Amino acid sequence: MRKWAFRAVLLYLLLGIFFYVYLYFLADSSLPDVYKGSSADPETFMNGRELMLSEEYSKIKNLLFFLSTPYEWLFYFLILILGVSKAFQRWSQSTSKYKILQTGIYLFWLSLLSNVVIFPFQYISYRISRDYAISTQTFSEWMKDELTDFWVNYLTMFIIVSVLYWLIRKFPKRWWLAAWALSVPFSIFMMFIQPVLIDPLYNEFTPLKDKVLEEKILDIADRANIPADHVYEVDMSSKTNSLNAYVTGVGSNSRIVLWDTTINKLSEREILFVMAHEMAHYVEKHIYIGIALYLTFSFFGLWIAAKLMNFIVGRHGDKVKVERVSSLSSLPLFLVITSVLMFTISPFSNYISRYQETRADRYAIEMTGDKEAAISSFQELSRVGLSQVNPPLLVKIFRYGHPTMLERLIMLEEYEEE
Repeated sequence: MRKWAFRAVLLYLLLGIFFYVYLYFLADSSLPDVYKGSSADPETFMNGRELMLSEEYSKIKNLLFFLSTPYEWLFYFLILILGVSKAFQRWSQSTSKYKILQTGIYLFWLSLLSNVVIFPFQYISYRISRDYAISTQTFSEWMKDELTDFWVNYLTMFIIVSVLYWLIRKFPKRWWLAAWALSVPFSIFMMFIQPVLIDPLYNEFTPLKDKVLEEKILDIADRANIPADHVYEVDMSSKTNSLNAYVTGVGSNSRIVLWDTTINKLSEREILFVMAHEMAHYVEKHIYIGIALYLTFSFFGLWIAAKLMNFIVGRHGDKVKVERVSSLSSLPLFLVITSVLMFTISPFSNYISRYQETRADRYAIEMTGDKEAAISSFQELSRVGLSQVNPPLLVKIFRYGHPTMLERLIMLEEYEEE
């Protein structure tokens, strides 16, 4: 046990050193000479201080990402081999004879410990965002959102874990297939209730106050054959200076949403371009493509997770302190396997997402015919968010679900030539 724990911690430290050296000494985020002076050159829309801050902020946030993800894996691995997960299971079994209550008790203590251990990374991320004027939240407001997150995630995980382990006990060999089949309607249900039940827990949504702007946005929606009667405005200026807009939900619960920061900091032409981009995802049926990819990835992911869990418990059950796959104490093993698998396929899923975002950019240009507004909106997104225009390769591969600003701005110039 000591040997496994030492190796795991050592591997994590080596991984952390690698990413630190890569981000601060090896990675090149400078702009290629051929694009100097173009619309993609940050020196044309950022001042010297903003350029310096964007590099500093991006490096810190990227390092936190590459440190926090394996840190979570290390946490789950250690609570397995140190017997903490097994102790939580015994505690839950001694508290209640009902499986459903045992699951709730076990999951509560696991979630609580997980949040306590991961809290330093979350707090550092919050402080960095505050120091660089990205976040505008007070500590108390931030903690309120963190507590809301905890309970929303706990209740969601309680439903998932209760059903999952019931399936493992009911179908020992094919539980992964049954779990995959049930995940489809559950995911669609969550997409349906997200805009009306979950999102309002964090922010206040109101009809867009600028009715002239709303009419113009709905006109674009009508031309795109998107059924929408209202545009919603959400109060985000009390939390962040970042800009965003999105179309969320499915069916009758779908919503077109604008952050008030976007309304305050972008011109009307820029807002119309941004909204046309968001509507493109609906028009090009990206949500259905996303569902298809999710079904494919989750099918193979659950199958691989089942195979690995059977192998690890059968071969090293004594070391990870798990007697059977159906034991609640095996949950951290399931979580670490699925998390590693999701991280492994993230370059591919991010590539698909970047392709869809490029398609949406092209659609927005065709819909608005306003290249200048498109360029200025992307430049403002970079400036306000302190984003690197040309991030390092590994950052792009593992973190970027959108094209880099260099790619987006150059695409606009090349699109006009086409």
